[in-house]
Amino acid sequence: MKAKIAILLVFASLLGAALVFWMRHSGQPAPTTLTLQGNVDIRQVELAFNASGRIAALLAREGEEVRAGQVLGRLDTQRLSLALEQAEAQATAQRHVLARYQAGSRPEEIRQARAQRDAARVAVSDAEHFQRRQEALAARGFISPQQADSARFAFEKARAQLQAAEETLRLAEIGPRQEDIASARATLAAQSAAADLLRHDIGEGELRAPVDGIIENRILETGDMASPQKPVLTLALTDQPRVRVWLPEAWLGRVPLGALATVRSDSHPDQPLRAWVGYVSPSAEFTPKSVETVEIRTSLVYQARVMVCGGEGRLRLGMPVTVTIPLDQALPQPGGDPCREGR
Repeated sequence: MKAKIAILLVFASLLGAALVFWMRHSGQPAPTTLTLQGNVDIRQVELAFNASGRIAALLAREGEEVRAGQVLGRLDTQRLSLALEQAEAQATAQRHVLARYQAGSRPEEIRQARAQRDAARVAVSDAEHFQRRQEALAARGFISPQQADSARFAFEKARAQLQAAEETLRLAEIGPRQEDIASARATLAAQSAAADLLRHDIGEGELRAPVDGIIENRILETGDMASPQKPVLTLALTDQPRVRVWLPEAWLGRVPLGALATVRSDSHPDQPLRAWVGYVSPSAEFTPKSVETVEIRTSLVYQARVMVCGGEGRLRLGMPVTVTIPLDQALPQPGGDPCREGR
């Protein structure tokens, strides 16, 4: 099989060379234009929701022209909306907790702790005087030693309570620990992220057009279950029409990338469109059956794409057109804009 293909390639090359040699030496003038038949490329995008759910509405009809960013459909996101309200309420509550930690103790709390400390000081002074009296009475034998011990224990308890009150006042003046503030801040960040995630999921419930185009098919309808694996709409791209043609091997050297061309359709034969050669396949193919030109029906050709400047309103996807490429044009300038050059 490979040997047959090699033989055919050699035969086609010899045939093309012979054709060029015949035209150069037969006395016939060399052609100045190359006319090719082609079709406007059909470029489609299958659009699907980026989330799963039931379709609540489809806003685009078949054949309707849509713009990039336009909303084409929506999913039922009521459950997500309720979850978002809950997450936002939790984040708001945590935001108040963080604000309370950052503000520190209220002045009223500090004054309360200071008053408790002062009361503890008075209690210590009273217990100390009571202990001294009890010890004096016990030394004179008026009370038992156990009563003197109880007075001493009460004095020690009062001193411990004073120490606790002083520590409470110090903590109130210092305020919350930095670790508590950091923990509250991290909790708020987590709850805010959860709310943002729900907002993102709700946003994924909208299907938007990625580029300008025309709706070709509505695959699903309102009420159907959608998922990222199930296309909902088919969008035909119309940003720049492209014509697919088949370039004979004999003319490869005279049609460089960027070469200017003219495109005519049967519906508007008197309104040619400016175009340029944007791609030539690096490998040869057998002439497809759709190419009916007798001279190249059995030869090898190279697929090429001709980019049309404008013409979005006149060229329809799949439409047959005629492409004319001048062969005596100057080489295109690198990095130039073929749609503007030569105007």
